[in-house]
Amino acid sequence: MTSSAALHQGQTPLAVRMRPTSLDEVAGQQHLLKPGSPLVKLADREAAPGAVSVILWGPPGTGKTTLAQAIARSSGRRFVELSAITAGVKDVREVMQDAMTQRDLYGASTILFLDEIHRFTKAQQDALLPGVENGWVILIAATTENPSFSVISPLLSRSLLLTLAPLTDDDLTVLVERAVADARGLNGQIALAPDALSALVRLASGDARRALTALEAAAVVAGGAEGDGTITAEHVSQAVDRALLRYDRQGDEHYDVISAFIKSIRGSDVDAAMHYLARMIEAGEDPRFIARRLVISASEDIGLADPQALVIAIAAADAVAFIGMPEGRIPLAEATAYLATTAKSNAAYVAINAAIADVRAGGFGRVPKPLRDAHYAGAKRLGHGKGYKYPHDAEVGVVAQQYLPDELVGRRYYEPKNLGAERDVAARLERIRRILEG
Repeated sequence: MTSSAALHQGQTPLAVRMRPTSLDEVAGQQHLLKPGSPLVKLADREAAPGAVSVILWGPPGTGKTTLAQAIARSSGRRFVELSAITAGVKDVREVMQDAMTQRDLYGASTILFLDEIHRFTKAQQDALLPGVENGWVILIAATTENPSFSVISPLLSRSLLLTLAPLTDDDLTVLVERAVADARGLNGQIALAPDALSALVRLASGDARRALTALEAAAVVAGGAEGDGTITAEHVSQAVDRALLRYDRQGDEHYDVISAFIKSIRGSDVDAAMHYLARMIEAGEDPRFIARRLVISASEDIGLADPQALVIAIAAADAVAFIGMPEGRIPLAEATAYLATTAKSNAAYVAINAAIADVRAGGFGRVPKPLRDAHYAGAKRLGHGKGYKYPHDAEVGVVAQQYLPDELVGRRYYEPKNLGAERDVAARLERIRRILEG
């Protein structure tokens, strides 16, 4: 049996111990590490000192901190690290002053790595500008949120924006196997079964830190159990209760997943819609938010192609409010399945948008006199209501009559599609319009 204590080097987490010391060890992000790329030039000891600052944008666990530290070690430049969680304007100014001194007195170039720059206020980001603009520091900033919304424009314009991608299964496989064998990691003191490797890669979902954290936990379980010193899928299952979704309800992932959810419903892919619904539920998304989106989808994307869709969406919203979670997932799933598989039409959505566009452009006139309110004193004297034809007096319930203002006569907004129940609406509407127009 392998001692679990032997699997650790002090209390330093495995994910920290396994951070690459050079760009050659970095797993993934090869689109950013091609010869001559900005990051490779930045890591080159022979490169000119006036390297450009960069902003690294990507999901957690994709190597933002790893890249910054590997560049610093390879380049031989001074490396200063700040976290936007704890650093203030005073800390930034002190780093800038020290970097300027080091450059002027010793010719030393400083890399400032600023993690979670999206947490910096505008004033704090403004404090970075002089150092970046004058070359006192080479800024490497990391963020999990879209820099277009979280980083001030002057700083964006002075930096290269580089986007990191989630690690592939192959990248994670290399990373996990290296951690098992490397002296900085488990040092070959425990083996990894193929099914355990597959489980770790699947649970990591593109996140290197999550993969190594799960590996370390599984190694402790395997090391403390009777066995042959091999991590199995069962050890992984015991160590990791369930996969933690990468989902920030205030960040990009929130908007990406709900967008994919609605587009899957619109595209009639019920399986994809269920997947994204499950991701939101497991991540703790507010079920009322999901229900509201279903109601909107029922009106925007389905409309009169299936009028029952809105009824079901409203019922799901009421059910969620009434019973709460986790049982609320069931009516949400029922509504999702119904909306995804029924006929679709955005005709009502298009109609109201077109009508609003006309009104905003000044395309409106006086209400025709026969339609004006004739119930108040003096209205009849003004001709209000005069000539109005009461539709119920007609055998078919429709009479030839002008309802639109003069300026918009003949304008059509609602054009039903030949889909679902709206097919019948289209046929009926054609007859109605013929009567209205006389």
